[in-house]
Formats: sequence, structure tokens, C-alpha cells
Amino acid sequence: MAYKFKPNKSVLKRFRVSKTGKVKRGHSFRSHLLSGRSSKKKRHLRRSAILFEGHAKNMRQMLGVSGLRPNQIAHERALAAKAEAAESQAK
Repeated sequence: MAYKFKPNKSVLKRFRVSKTGKVKRGHSFRSHLLSGRSSKKKRHLRRSAILFEGHAKNMRQMLGVSGLRPNQIAHERALAAKAEAAESQAK
């Protein structure tokens, strides 16, 4: 019998993968002792953050979605936009 891949459950709880393959994470410092923090700090900590690509590659591998490459997708989109702009100027 072949090995059945099991995703890492702790990574699954802490991270989400976007459609392009970017890995989103939540901020720390949001559980208690919030009275000492400014409203601006608390507001910014509510939002999710994007994980750096070096770490994100490992997290995607643990989640079993290692085929997604956000840098490559962004590059292809930029090339398509550039070609579309050149095409519209040629008309």
C-alpha cells in the first residue's frame, strides 16, 4: 500500500492559503493585556499578515499544496498586463 499524505494539523489551524498560493497568518499579542496597547496597534493586529515566501514554501509543503507558486503567478499576470497595454496602444 502506498503512503497516504497527512497534512500537519497544527499548521492547518494557524495558516490559510490564498488562491495564488500566498500563506496568511494571524498576529500574536491579541489575547490579553490589551489595555496597554493603542487603538491603532490593536486595529492593525486584527488583520492577517502574509508569511514571508521562504517560510511559506515550507508551510505549503506541510499543508499539501506545494504546487502553488505566488511569485510565478504574479510574474505571469504582470507579463499579461504588459502585453495587453502594448496591444491597446498599437490600436
